[in-house]
Formats: sequence, structure tokens, C-alpha cells
Amino acid sequence: QDNGFEQFIINYCNEKLQQIFILMTLKEEQEEYVREGIQWTPVEFFDNSIICNLIENSKCGILAMLDEECLRPGVVNEDTFLTKLNQLFATHKHYESKETQNARRIMDASLPSQCFRIHHYAGKVTYNVTGFIEKNNDLLFRDLSQAMWASRHTLLRSLFPEGDPQKVSLKLPPTAGFQFKASVATLMKNLYSKNPNYIRYRPRGEPRPQPWHQRDPPQPTAALPRCIKPNETKTAMLFTPELVLAQIRYLGLMENVRVRRAGYAFRQLYGPFLERYKMLSPRTWPRWTGGHREGAEVLLADLALPREELAFGHTKIFIRSPRTLFDLEKRRQERIGQLATLIQKTFRGWRCRTQYQLMRKSQIIISAWFRGHM
Repeated sequence: QDNGFEQFIINYCNEKLQQIFILMTLKEEQEEYVREGIQWTPVEFFDNSIICNLIENSKCGILAMLDEECLRPGVVNEDTFLTKLNQLFATHKHYESKETQNARRIMDASLPSQCFRIHHYAGKVTYNVTGFIEKNNDLLFRDLSQAMWASRHTLLRSLFPEGDPQKVSLKLPPTAGFQFKASVATLMKNLYSKNPNYIRYRPRGEPRPQPWHQRDPPQPTAALPRCIKPNETKTAMLFTPELVLAQIRYLGLMENVRVRRAGYAFRQLYGPFLERYKMLSPRTWPRWTGGHREGAEVLLADLALPREELAFGHTKIFIRSPRTLFDLEKRRQERIGQLATLIQKTFRGWRCRTQYQLMRKSQIIISAWFRGHM
């Protein structure tokens, strides 16, 4: 109920994770359909970039204003910080305080005077500015860093590289908010370099996926967890529909489900797709001399898959249902077994034929020598 500086930066990180979830699962996927020329009706969703920008903008974001107050000479306190925020974000629709509410003639007794409120993606959160400046300042003085670096303990020395006299800087140490923002930026860069990874429930009766050692080398993935809390008391077998529904809405799962239902569960470039499944058609196996897209079209035509399950983009093939993909994998595994049997049969035939010819040749030589001897 009482949120301070720590909860503020934690929620900032949550907002950034929500942003990457939106970009990876909603925005980029719909843009890919348009880019590939797939017929698509856009699904509307809320982009929380405006909230992230409110917090992290390097010139006029909340963290930038907090750093400015921490580094400003003279008497500094939370009142001047809150006043500056009220002036900057007086008209911002995701920020409110007692002063902005009074300007809009809004009567709200739940918002104290020393607080501001942010309309996050997951709902409204009220923050008390008391202690913001003190907690944002890095109070580890330079001489303490130098003392730790001079230690003979290897681990302790490695934790304070800024204490090295050769690397000493006269600049003010970075604030806690600045360091956290840099850490979040590094995390986002790492996540953006991955592909989203979805964990799917397997209904009873559906074939199990391949063992890990039989699959193709996986692409780098980034699991975006979306956990639902069924009740507030952590009690087994208790399901609170209102709580679950609120979490589903706040996590953006409704929009994600709409995109997933209307969209395609699988997409792949024509080249790798044809290389993986070309064994399923006599017209594409053992080798196809035409273009990759034409080969994929011939292959899928021979497999007689439902037309509504497929969509042909400019560079990729799209498959709507996971069941269709599982059917392709099942046929491929069966065909691999047939090809393995064919290879074994051919090899055994060659080995037996070679052995027979050698025995026959030996028999003729022995017979010739025996007749000559007689």
C-alpha cells in the first residue's frame, strides 16, 4: 500500500518487460503479416511506450528530474522534486498528483499531498516521494572505494574497480536510478536479440514432441513468463475469477490470444521449410531444381493440406494450426523410418551380392584348378 523509490524502479522494470512483450507478441507479429502480404485485420492494443517515456526520458523523464535534483547545489528536498514533476507533467494523462487534480477540479482523498500517481499498464500506483532523493544518491564515497580496492582479498578488490587510483574520476558518482536504468537497458538489449519462446499445454492424446537430441538446433529464445495467481491467500484448489480476470487484462493476454487465434502458429522461410519436408513428396525428393517457394507449394499440394491452414507470404510459409505442424512432423518421422529402412535394405543387398560374387569367382577358380589337376 505504501510505495517508495524501490517499488518505483521495480515497476519501471516491469513496464519495460511489458513493452517488450507487446512488441514481440503483438506489434511485430502483426507487422510481419502486413510485410509478408498476408490478409490481416489489425487487432487493437495499448502501446505502453508513453509510460516508459514518462519515466526514462533522458531530458524530461521522472528519473532524469530526480537525478537533476540530487546533483543540484543548495537545499534539496522532495518538495522541489514533486513541484518540478507537477510543472512538467501537468497535462500528461498517465501522471497525476494533488496539484494536477486540483487544476482539473478532481476531488480525490486517496491521493496525499506528498505523493504522485502513475497510470501503469497494469493499473494505477501511488508513490510517496519521501526518501526518493536520499535513496537515489550513491553514498559510497570515493575514499571508501579506494580503501576496498587496496585490500589483499581478491574478491573484495574485484567488487570495487572504481577505487583504482589510475582510473579515479573526479565526476560525481552515478545515482542509483541511473545505474538501474543502464542495467534495464542492457537487459532489454539482450532480450531483443532473442526470439520469443512459448510454452504450450499438450492436450491428452496429442503425440509428444521429439526428444531434445532429435530436434534441430534451437534458435536463441527469450521466455516471457506470464504467471496467473489464482487467489490472494495462496490456498490450494481455490480459484477467484475476478482476480484472475484482472490479471489477464493487465498482462495483455486478451490481445495476445486474439492475435494468436486470428494469426498463424508457425512461420518459416521457404528454403529451410522445403529442406526439412521435401522428403514427403516424390516431386521434391531427392532434389528440387526450382525456386524455394515453388517447391514448397508443390510439396504442400501433394500433401493435400486444407487451404485455410496455409498462407504464402513473400518470403515465408505460414501455418495456422499447431495440429497441422504436428501432422507434418509425424509424416516426416514416418518417412525418415522408411528411408532408413531403404538404406539398410540397399546396403544389405549390396553386401550379400558382393559376397556371393566373390564366392562364385572363388568356386570357378577352384573348379578350374581341380579339373586341370585331374
